[in-house]
Amino acid sequence: MASILLTSSCKVGLTSFPSTRSRSIKSPPVINLKSTTRSNPSFHQNRIPPRSNPLNKQFLGVLPSNLSIKLQNLTPLSNRTFSVKASATSTVVPSEPWQGASLKPLMASIATGVILWFLPVPTGVTKNAWQLLSIFLATIVGIITQPLPLGAVALMGLGACVLTKTLTFAAAFSAFGDPIPWLIALAFFFARGFIKTGLGNRIAYQFVSLFGSSSLGLGYSLVFSEALLAPAIPSVSARAGGIFLPLVKSLCVACGSNAGDGTEHRLGSWLMLTCFQTSVISSSMFLTAMAANPLSANLTYNTIKQTIGWTDWAKAAIVPGLVSLIVVPLLLHVIYPPSVKSSPDAPKLAREKLEKMGPMSKNEIIMAATLLLTVGLWIFGGMLNVDAVTAAILGLSVLLITGVVTWKECLSEGVAWDTLTWFAALIAMAGYLNKYGLISWFSETVVKCQNLKVNGGLGLSWQFSFGILVLLYFYSHYFFASGAAHIGAMFTAFLSVSSALGTPPLFAAMVLSFLSNLMGGLTHYGIGSAPVFYGANYVPLAKWWGYGFLISIVNIIIWLGVGGVWWKFIGLW
Repeated sequence: MASILLTSSCKVGLTSFPSTRSRSIKSPPVINLKSTTRSNPSFHQNRIPPRSNPLNKQFLGVLPSNLSIKLQNLTPLSNRTFSVKASATSTVVPSEPWQGASLKPLMASIATGVILWFLPVPTGVTKNAWQLLSIFLATIVGIITQPLPLGAVALMGLGACVLTKTLTFAAAFSAFGDPIPWLIALAFFFARGFIKTGLGNRIAYQFVSLFGSSSLGLGYSLVFSEALLAPAIPSVSARAGGIFLPLVKSLCVACGSNAGDGTEHRLGSWLMLTCFQTSVISSSMFLTAMAANPLSANLTYNTIKQTIGWTDWAKAAIVPGLVSLIVVPLLLHVIYPPSVKSSPDAPKLAREKLEKMGPMSKNEIIMAATLLLTVGLWIFGGMLNVDAVTAAILGLSVLLITGVVTWKECLSEGVAWDTLTWFAALIAMAGYLNKYGLISWFSETVVKCQNLKVNGGLGLSWQFSFGILVLLYFYSHYFFASGAAHIGAMFTAFLSVSSALGTPPLFAAMVLSFLSNLMGGLTHYGIGSAPVFYGANYVPLAKWWGYGFLISIVNIIIWLGVGGVWWKFIGLW
């Protein structure tokens, strides 16, 4: 059934309604509707006579085809308004699926924060620091369980900080002025141009034609290419995002492995995780391979008055670094294998694709030139006083001006903006945990415990005590979204207590310096390359953290085991 409701809402200066036929209107005005079906005598019998019911009162006429009309508060048509509404009472509207947060993960995140919030504050910790810790851990739980997208979870965490007066608005959003999140976002815009122009596919096919007979060979070619560039480009975010993410994504697409369509495990999942885990290894191998490495060297000199030069660093790191670069891809190939491991025809097919692509297009040439300009500024920017993010903005400006990439395309890169949001939020919260004194309290507590073990007559060797310190230093990185922040907060304290426990000072300093890079592989926010590769959406978060923890154990064994033997050989201890 259907009903038509006429109420005084829109002007009627017409002689008929659009959806019906009408008869002429005479004075005094009478509305006369005619059904679109055959005429029914009962309609005329039940029609309301014009003078028997004044138009300023309600009246009801019975229409054919079971239609009814209700007129309310009518006055002469010259100054009245009407509207028509129709509804089908027989239609059942299905309920829409729930579009909000996943409730169980959301409750787990909130419960974590609430429980910690109301626990007694430890002696030596300020109330603000403890409250911020509870919000930070609740946010981390939310990022792991993902009741909402990561950016939304992080934004809610910042909102909780401001709402509870734990942080001011300016403090909560201070990290949006940090260059690292922006450098990561800019990397995604570069990747868009790299793929859009076809330059990414061209380079990918070149790699496949040379190394593509096996996925492992392809992976190793990328791993050692990145390691060769590491000493020249002091930003792991720039290396990972500006150069290797676009290349790896192009390789994955060329091999039929795309994010979100079920083909991730064909190649992309293993390749993304491998390139990320080895990026933290190459960063640890050279003094100039990561922006925070010179900070470690500077703090070493300030603490123990010994200098770590470029050659000293490289000589100590080269053996354990090369072993890790060989072992980690192979191990991941076994425990997290790509579904396509061997493709003997791939090099031939890649060469055919290259022939079909023909010469480079104008946009490919512009993209290549822009990339060379940006990489050149990353390498020589120190001499020109141009930092990494400024170089990336200059490169993006060239792409926008030439139309290789449009601003609309940049705005459509949702992953870039999402990554910028959650990474900046975590940097802000982790930074204020340090400013509020929580990290220094933790460091001092560890120092006191270690001194108690020595002075209490437990007879622990310096090797065993240093091993405990190494593990505490390494795995406390779960609370940091920046290697530089971790080094600045804890390096000096841990180096001091290590030396006091009898560990050779330079040996301790170099081990802590290497680990300050390797610990970045634990999470998807622990080092600049992490959000870049994780943001490609090839690896689920649980697997990212799980394999990150497993590879951390492997790296610690290699660097303290193989590295320890090598450092003994070169006289470091």
